[in-house]
Amino acid sequence: MKDQEDFDRQIRTSAVDFSFGELLNLHNAHEIVIRPEYQRLFRWSNEQRSRLIESIILGLPIPPIFLIEDNDGILELIDGLQRTSSVLQFLDHAAINEPELVLIGCDIIQNLNGKRFIDIPLSIRLKVKRSPIRATIINKSGDAFVKYEMFKRLNTGGSLLSAQEIRNCSSRMVDGGKVFYDAIQEMAGHPSFVAATARLPDSFREKRADEELVLRFFAVTLFRYMYKGNIEEWLDSFMEHVLFGKVGFDLPNEHRRFAAVFDLISSTLGDEAFTRFNDGGRGVGRLAPAYYEASVCAFDSNLDNIANKSAADVRSRLQAAFADSRFLSATGPGANTISKLEERIAVVSEYLGK
Repeated sequence: MKDQEDFDRQIRTSAVDFSFGELLNLHNAHEIVIRPEYQRLFRWSNEQRSRLIESIILGLPIPPIFLIEDNDGILELIDGLQRTSSVLQFLDHAAINEPELVLIGCDIIQNLNGKRFIDIPLSIRLKVKRSPIRATIINKSGDAFVKYEMFKRLNTGGSLLSAQEIRNCSSRMVDGGKVFYDAIQEMAGHPSFVAATARLPDSFREKRADEELVLRFFAVTLFRYMYKGNIEEWLDSFMEHVLFGKVGFDLPNEHRRFAAVFDLISSTLGDEAFTRFNDGGRGVGRLAPAYYEASVCAFDSNLDNIANKSAADVRSRLQAAFADSRFLSATGPGANTISKLEERIAVVSEYLGK
């Protein structure tokens, strides 16, 4: 019977050729849902969108899109958002609340440059609307784990999505996943967290690295025992354990714990809790993940003790911890081992917990 259950969990798919005009009609009728949280709506530049339109006019094949069918028959676009949104923006920009697309960067049909949809000949407009794109539809399934895994596998290997963007999207396919990930995003906007992680480069934030740091806070304080040396797999595993109820995670209490830790970090150290110090005692450089893990764990486990110290004392202790040879050894080459993770946490905790 177990084998039969496993076979029943297979993903059932069907392939359909939609025209872009049909996709627009289905979108306007709310029969296809395009959720921006699955992929940032327009990471593509105007040139990339324009060249896609040029490719369609040239008759070049367009890679397929993937949709998932819910229990009501509504389709959700889960892969191919850039392609679909670019064409819909060209056909009817108001339908997706985007500016009108004016083509630029077309280097084969150069007279397309500067043109809007309404500016091109009727025969070409109809060609764009009637051009087909293959859609693979993942049929109705109540198995949250199958849907979750399916999105992960569609978006690994060659994808432009970051690991955290994939977590954002895949979590929303699980009951309760939206609540969990919305809370992660809310915590990433907590003022003291934003201040403490100000050294995180903007280019990293654009790919949700700040949200990954929130997840990493919980993983390193609650789920360290499952760390095997691969950060992405560890964070994936932690989130999956939470989403599928394999570990207890009281969201309101964890949210309060997170806020308390970062309120104290921000008030005592500003943006210097997770970076190296120079000889003059000033923080230098960008946020270092290995320093982040050690500091947040030390603050979390010694919160009351640290709160009774002056900011200057906390700063001096952290600077000494980061200069300790044991800490430096645990953050150098080969730092992604459980023994070195535990060592750097222990060193910082030793200095801050005295």
